[in-house]
Amino acid sequence: MSVSLISRRRLIVLAAAWAASPVRAADVTAIQARQARAVVQAQLDAFADDDGPRAFDLANAMVRQRFGSPERFMAMIRRSYPVLHRPSSVAFLKPEWEEDGMLLQPVQLSDVQGRGWLASFHLESQTQGKGKAKGNWLIAGCEVVPSEGSFT
Repeated sequence: MSVSLISRRRLIVLAAAWAASPVRAADVTAIQARQARAVVQAQLDAFADDDGPRAFDLANAMVRQRFGSPERFMAMIRRSYPVLHRPSSVAFLKPEWEEDGMLLQPVQLSDVQGRGWLASFHLESQTQGKGKAKGNWLIAGCEVVPSEGSFT
């Protein structure tokens, strides 16, 4: 079965749009990938150590303002994101640029029951140099969703 001319044109248009998209405009450099991983790992380590001030310092100003204190931030993590607080396993996936200029660092995690999770950390560059994150990146947010399968 052959692909119609209209379908070919649609494929070409879609491919061109994908290639020109801001997300695909520039790849994440190896240095940026290492920096993103270091910041996320530092926050995961702070969660595991119950070090609220260190975890809070790795969040951007908007997150810090929203929660107001390291104690409230850690209480939210323990209550709402136990897999971030105490993951059984952590695997970093390839980071990529988001349309808004933030860096997305996906992380595959498993919890103590062996269930898989995907955490998407959004990192914001600190151009003023005020951030305490390694490489001047701070975490602007994170979504956690169940992943297919389990790790048992």
